[in-house]
Amino acid sequence: MPMPADDLQTHLRDAFPDAVITIEDLAGDGDHYRARIVSSAFSGLSRVRQHQLVYAALKGKMGGELHALALETTPA
Repeated sequence: MPMPADDLQTHLRDAFPDAVITIEDLAGDGDHYRARIVSSAFSGLSRVRQHQLVYAALKGKMGGELHALALETTPA
């Protein structure tokens, strides 16, 4: 079952409460999203580490409920 955008937003908001988060459903199927996240949590971290933090926030949902996620992360 696909992950609703609201659920994705909730997971990200819980992990990055200060963030500005924009979610876009790329295919209209609730399975392929783009997430833009601007958060102070990313300050001083490599892009790889920023993305690792996002995947950790999704608590194993990637590859299951969430098929594809294009990430854009930026330090605040």
